Amino acid sequence: MAGGKESARQKMINIMYLVLLAMLALNVSDSILDAFRNLNDSLGTSQANVHVSTGQLFAAFEQTKLKNEPERAKPFYERAQKARAISEELNAYIEKLKEEFVVAGQGLDKKTGDLVERSNLDIAQGIMINRGEGEKLKAKINETREKLIQLLDPEERKNIAFSLEAKDPEGADPGEKGVWEEVNFGEGTPLTAARTILTKIQSDNRNAESDVVKKILGKMDVAVVNLDRFSAVAIAPTSYVLQGQPYTAEVFLTASDSRSNPDITVGGAKLAVKEGRGIYTTSTNSEGIFSWTGVVRIRQTDGTVKEYHTTEQKYQVARPSAIVSPDKMNVFYVGVPNPVSISAPGIPKEKLKVSMTGGNISGSNGKYVVTVSTPGVTAKVTVAADMNGRVQNIGTSDFRIKRIPDPKAKFAGKTGGAMSAVAIKSQDALFAILDNFDFDAKFTVTRFNLIISKPRADVVVLQSTSKDFSGPMRAAIAGVTPGTRVIFDNIVAVGPDGSPRQLDGIVFTAN
Repeated sequence: MAGGKESARQKMINIMYLVLLAMLALNVSDSILDAFRNLNDSLGTSQANVHVSTGQLFAAFEQTKLKNEPERAKPFYERAQKARAISEELNAYIEKLKEEFVVAGQGLDKKTGDLVERSNLDIAQGIMINRGEGEKLKAKINETREKLIQLLDPEERKNIAFSLEAKDPEGADPGEKGVWEEVNFGEGTPLTAARTILTKIQSDNRNAESDVVKKILGKMDVAVVNLDRFSAVAIAPTSYVLQGQPYTAEVFLTASDSRSNPDITVGGAKLAVKEGRGIYTTSTNSEGIFSWTGVVRIRQTDGTVKEYHTTEQKYQVARPSAIVSPDKMNVFYVGVPNPVSISAPGIPKEKLKVSMTGGNISGSNGKYVVTVSTPGVTAKVTVAADMNGRVQNIGTSDFRIKRIPDPKAKFAGKTGGAMSAVAIKSQDALFAILDNFDFDAKFTVTRFNLIISKPRADVVVLQSTSKDFSGPMRAAIAGVTPGTRVIFDNIVAVGPDGSPRQLDGIVFTAN
């Protein structure tokens, strides 16, 4: 409107013009507003579907490529995750703008399913133009587009076609600011239309994210090497086999054409080939060392045939045998667990089946524990193996069963000799100790006699039915003086095997 002083008539005209504009705003067709609402809902559904599809792509990649080839797949996965994060940042920013639209538009109308103020022509302009949010959004859209493109290889960038772009319309003045913002959110834009435009940008954002993620994760399926060099390889699971077991080896090329299989022979005999690999199997009825060489013939693209030879492969056939070695000593002891290691050359430990007579054996995977109860007899440990579904006996070993050696009686940690009267008086029990024995075997004194002989005094003889001193023994020990002889005799102790042991007596002289 014109500035300066206006006549009453001009003021009236201006007022009527404003009223007309207001009437035009109020008369925006409900059918047009409904169309924007329907378009917004459709775009929202499409956006959600694309987002779910991208998530499924990530999940499939995690369960296959990332799980099976983690070292090779991890760089692709991390780059795709960056694309997801970049897209999510823009989406979150737009969601905040849409929330502002909802608040400014007085929430949602249950009857129309749209904003209460959906026809309002001022709210979107106020937020996006007057407050400058449109300019920020434009910058974020173009920044997101550039970041996503930079995640792709240079060749892929040339053919990229994102609809995610905030670009001024053709014919706009290059120096004019705010053209894109005005076109999308400027004067005359109903609030519901502005919200639909934001949803459309979110949909473009999700589509761009999906395109980039597909291209990045799809690179995993592209060959990482040029199959222009061939080298024949022979691999055998083991070069040591038992008589009666088959010897198996794989003969294949390190690189091959998936559209054709090579011709593989060993000793002139042709092998069955699957996916570029031939399986060589031969009998092992005789002991000894054997060798073989494989020949691989491959047809080139020009029709010629090239021949490749494996290096000489050797394997040994031996009679079945088992190794049973006690982890502590070369006998089994009564009353304690006897740890035993069992193995058989060329046979996995989990394939072994172990049994014994003269005792019990438990355990698995090469580590076992033997318990025995009758000294003087011989225990037999038998080892068998599951070889290709057939259980075969591969060895038996004999072991002697012995009692645990007798312990020694000790008083104050000693087995006799001179000891100060003070040290003797401070003790109140007798112990049975098993020295230099690898097992954790403990003995307990169950009975002993205490004899105290003082110079120029009668000999005192007392008895205990445990390792501890009785009351009279403590009183007698308290009276020990230099020159007194303290004798422990008739000592009996019981160990893990439960049998009583008669121990040698011990003598101390107080000083």
